[in-house]
Amino acid sequence: MALLTRPARVALPPEQPAIPQRRGGTAGYWLYLLPGFVLLLVIVIVPLVWNVFLTFTKWRGVGDPEFIGLANWAKLLGDEDFWTSFANSVWMILAMVVVPTVVGLTVAALLFDVVGRKFGGKVGSFLRATYYLPQILPIAVAGIVIGWIVRPGDTGALNQILTSLGLPAYDWLGQMPSALIVLMVVLVWVQIGYPVVVFMAALQRVDPELYEAAELDGANWFQRFTAITMSIIRPEIFVVTLTCTIAALKVFGPVYVITQGGPAGSTIVPAYYAYLEFFTKRNVGYGATIATVLTIVVVIVSIVFIRVQGSLERKERAGL
Repeated sequence: MALLTRPARVALPPEQPAIPQRRGGTAGYWLYLLPGFVLLLVIVIVPLVWNVFLTFTKWRGVGDPEFIGLANWAKLLGDEDFWTSFANSVWMILAMVVVPTVVGLTVAALLFDVVGRKFGGKVGSFLRATYYLPQILPIAVAGIVIGWIVRPGDTGALNQILTSLGLPAYDWLGQMPSALIVLMVVLVWVQIGYPVVVFMAALQRVDPELYEAAELDGANWFQRFTAITMSIIRPEIFVVTLTCTIAALKVFGPVYVITQGGPAGSTIVPAYYAYLEFFTKRNVGYGATIATVLTIVVVIVSIVFIRVQGSLERKERAGL
């Protein structure tokens, strides 16, 4: 007769103490969001609603606004200065988005892949900080320096160089297209440090073994750059392009300091045109209309960028 063995007792895990449920639900958490919501309401929502209301009024900043319906919007459609300002925004986008993004991406890749390898990371970090220096320089200081360089007559540094070479002095800011070219050069100089810093930070997450494997396969630097770097840091490229485009559409400081929209309104941009209507001509309602159109354009551009980025990411995941 087979012996029956008693099954071994299995030790049960100790009972975990019950987590006390917080009374009151999630109401307490909303208190932490309240300060941010109040700031959003006071700084963004209320001024935006008030600005939209002013687009339907005629107001000089004092007294009560006079409701005039769509008169400001109708005036905007036939305003040549308004359309000139938005046409100049194309040049601002070229100077603040296209050139800095392309040059910044190339410089960041060179600093990370070439300079960092040969001279070490400290040299690359120093050069990165050097490129970013114009970003932290106050635009007023930059404007004074640029104004001293391109000052008309024989007092400007650039004209002194020209006259020393036997060439006539030139009024750089007093005529087109030199005024626009000077403004664009300054914008490129100021803006280029931002994409360099962002792209170099993005390159930190690229696996060095990918570069080494591609190099062993005989790929040159440009082939490694297009096949590896561009595909991995694509999200950062979208972020830089979007933020720089918004900055180009809203650019104000360099125009105000360097050209003041001149000569004869040739370098005027929407933000500066709205400023002139607000504070110089006291046409607050019309200035609010220009600002509202600029806000609408910025929102549309942001939505388009986000949708394009999302579409590309979905296609990439589907391809995997």
